[in-house]
Amino acid sequence: MTQHVRDIMTKDLVMVAPLTSVIDVAQLMRREDIGDVLVVDDGRLRGVLTDRDLVVRVMAEGGNTGDRTAASACSDDLFTVTPDEDVDHVIDLMREHAVRRVPVVEGDRPVGVVSLGDLAMVRDPGSALGQISAARPNE
Repeated sequence: MTQHVRDIMTKDLVMVAPLTSVIDVAQLMRREDIGDVLVVDDGRLRGVLTDRDLVVRVMAEGGNTGDRTAASACSDDLFTVTPDEDVDHVIDLMREHAVRRVPVVEGDRPVGVVSLGDLAMVRDPGSALGQISAARPNE
């Protein structure tokens, strides 16, 4: 039976405005124990900002991190899917573009995210990634 994106996507989205400081984003990620946020402008998806983006695009460049915004650090060359798409399509998209998270949109409004961990828990729960993804977070 075909599995759809809506069946596995994370629906509890954490979103920030484009002008949110990267320091506030990092603190939000720590508080929520997450590795990414969606950057949304007037309800429309503008980008994805990951913990790796904060390190590679902000910290590694040096300078005053307090002046940096979510919009200046996020990945904005996005690949998205809809809730009705087949999960196999998401897997192909992740593989083709070497991404670990794919926003799920209806129109241009975010409704979920599919992560590599989500896929592992559904497709191969006994794998190392599936077990790690299902485990309680550590601090």
